[in-house]
Amino acid sequence: MKNRFTKVLAKASALVALCLVLVSAPALAQEEDSRFSMDVTLNSDIFFGFYPFFAGSYSLSQNTAFTFYGILWSGGAAGGSWGNWTEFGVGMNFDVADGININPQIGLLSGSLTSGLGTPVLGEGIVPNLTIGLDKAKTEGEIYIGYYHGFDHGNPSTNNYLHYWANTGYKFTPFFSAGLHLEQLRYTGGNNAPSDAAYDYYVALGPYVQFADPNGGAFARFTSGADLRSDEQVIKSNTKQPSFFKLTVGYSF
Repeated sequence: MKNRFTKVLAKASALVALCLVLVSAPALAQEEDSRFSMDVTLNSDIFFGFYPFFAGSYSLSQNTAFTFYGILWSGGAAGGSWGNWTEFGVGMNFDVADGININPQIGLLSGSLTSGLGTPVLGEGIVPNLTIGLDKAKTEGEIYIGYYHGFDHGNPSTNNYLHYWANTGYKFTPFFSAGLHLEQLRYTGGNNAPSDAAYDYYVALGPYVQFADPNGGAFARFTSGADLRSDEQVIKSNTKQPSFFKLTVGYSF
């Protein structure tokens, strides 16, 4: 009798264990899935042209995450002479306060823009960059700064650039927000460049409006602005851009 009871107990225990595995497996998979997120956007502006962008993260703890991103630059104002310019990078995200995060990253550049070569090359430069994000119940904002540094691949002259923007806005409703955007792209010189070679491609300041799914997911933002450069900077850069505009549509997974 005791032996029979032991067998029944063993079978019952095995059945319970199997049920626990079957029940917990989806939960574990769901927990694993919840640690991953990604944003994908399509962008178009007056200088860079059309370029898709993606940014992903994988949570490592409650306040930290591994991040990665990529930009598929189309060539913009320079057309195909940038060598199918591509940027791909990794970094870490830190939630430093409620609704505030800091994300340092470093990107690898491939193409021909920063190296100054006539043909595209893998690893033509690097771009250390930093993003600070603000996302609270009624306010939003972002600060980005990146330095594009070209490597010498045999060309006597490389190209370095400083690119930054800062914006902040107010969420009037979960569907609609608006704010102010400042953005600058500056050529800072390179190998064998004269000391006074630096100039601004654009310095733009203006408003933005954004429409977003209140439940998260899809969003669209339009940004416009006036050119704040001096006449000297316009002549030096040989670019006439009396206004700035940028359109972004994206989805958060």
